Amino acid sequence: MSDNKHVREIKLLNRYGLHVRPAGLFAKIASRYDAEIEVEKDGIVVSGKSIMALMTLEAVSGTILKVTATGVQAVEALDDLEALVARKFDIPDEQ
Repeated sequence: MSDNKHVREIKLLNRYGLHVRPAGLFAKIASRYDAEIEVEKDGIVVSGKSIMALMTLEAVSGTILKVTATGVQAVEALDDLEALVARKFDIPDEQ
């Protein structure tokens, strides 16, 4: 893995925050990439590829997550994750 490290702050826009469905979608997208994905909230850092870890953040709507990606596909992973969050995880009842 490369030292290619990128960081973005991503605001949760969906109505119910990072509950099980959005966490699952986030982890699924993150797992597609050759990059280590870490998500931070209030000093707690978890793997972006773990549904359970993401849910421990208890991130509600409006929370700003610091997402760090390291590796050869870091930028692509962040682009895809940022787009997913911007689309409110494609969940109709959270629009």
